[in-house]
Amino acid sequence: MKKLLLLAPLTFLLSASLPAADTKPGPAASPASTFVIVHGAWGGGWAFREVDRLLTADGHQVHRPTLTGQGEKVHLASPAIGLTTHVDDIVNVILYEDLHDVVLVGHSYGGMVITGVMDRIPERLRQVVFLDAAVPEDGESASAVFNHPPTPEQLATGFVIPAWVKPNTPPPHDVPQSLKTWTEPVTYRNPAAQKLPGTYVAFVGPGQKGDSRPAWQRAKARGWSVLTLESDHNAQWSHPKELVALLEQIAATKL
Repeated sequence: MKKLLLLAPLTFLLSASLPAADTKPGPAASPASTFVIVHGAWGGGWAFREVDRLLTADGHQVHRPTLTGQGEKVHLASPAIGLTTHVDDIVNVILYEDLHDVVLVGHSYGGMVITGVMDRIPERLRQVVFLDAAVPEDGESASAVFNHPPTPEQLATGFVIPAWVKPNTPPPHDVPQSLKTWTEPVTYRNPAAQKLPGTYVAFVGPGQKGDSRPAWQRAKARGWSVLTLESDHNAQWSHPKELVALLEQIAATKL
């Protein structure tokens, strides 16, 4: 996503600073890891193309599926699409590709999706990584997490529209997303899911800490590792090498 109109103010979590040495691309984890990366709101798998390229070059297996109704699947857009649909998208990628020991990564709204995936198939996951993402509790919706109740226009159309995308902009670009994906609550009550090792990565500006953000506090309360990466909200574009180095570091860590 190119702007954060609906996510402002961003109450994502931040934490311990990452040492400068850790932001440099390094050798891949050994053995190689299997990453499944879930993009944020309005976006698509296309947003993580460069991250995919760098991880794949280092020997990792990468899947960056596009959620139903988004990106190249925009022709499937419908107000009937909910958070459950998006959770099903990722669960089915993992099951039908027969993936195991997965490092499941979610960016922004993707944190809602991977939380639902954690609840459904924790046995397929090695660890989860929340990139400047929503960290919902059981029964919370994205609208509640981001403190953004639906507007009358969204209720009327059934979509949350990225106003920053100008008409006739050539693809790839952000596209409208079903309001139901924002208002449907997530399920996160599986005890096995709650035991999965987790890492929260907060994207922060120069000199920022972010440890007062609610998501940060939730991650710490769950006993997750919390790291920071100096970046804007879309590190996959502005700092892909640093983001890849950090993902490799996390995947190589025995949790």
